[in-house]
Amino acid sequence: MTTVYSANERGAIEDAVRLYIDGVSKGDADKLKTGFHSEAWMFGSVGGHRYDIPISQLIEMATSSPFDSGGNYTARITSVQQVGDAALAIVEEDGVWGGLSFVDFCTLAKVDGSWKIVNKTFAHTGGEMPAG
Repeated sequence: MTTVYSANERGAIEDAVRLYIDGVSKGDADKLKTGFHSEAWMFGSVGGHRYDIPISQLIEMATSSPFDSGGNYTARITSVQQVGDAALAIVEEDGVWGGLSFVDFCTLAKVDGSWKIVNKTFAHTGGEMPAG
């Protein structure tokens, strides 16, 4: 299957993903609520502990402890694929809560004319959860 998208669609997809990146970085619930579909879920594990949760819990986590709390959080979109009203964006994150690294697979759907992240599945690629 060939990935087909216009520059406008790619930009709109990246904008939705940037709402996630900015939202978790600074703990901005409004940006997260705009970027995610209200029924979205997150799946993944860190150190054997599963984080298969509704996105509202990720928003609570990020607002109480922003990902950039260590001051060295970086994130970049490394890939965007889109066919019709479905898309996948891959994000690499480093410096989450100081030292964690992740690769995120964000699935997006165009709902009522707007791109929304409907699922985030992540792989923990480095670092350990902070104590406490």
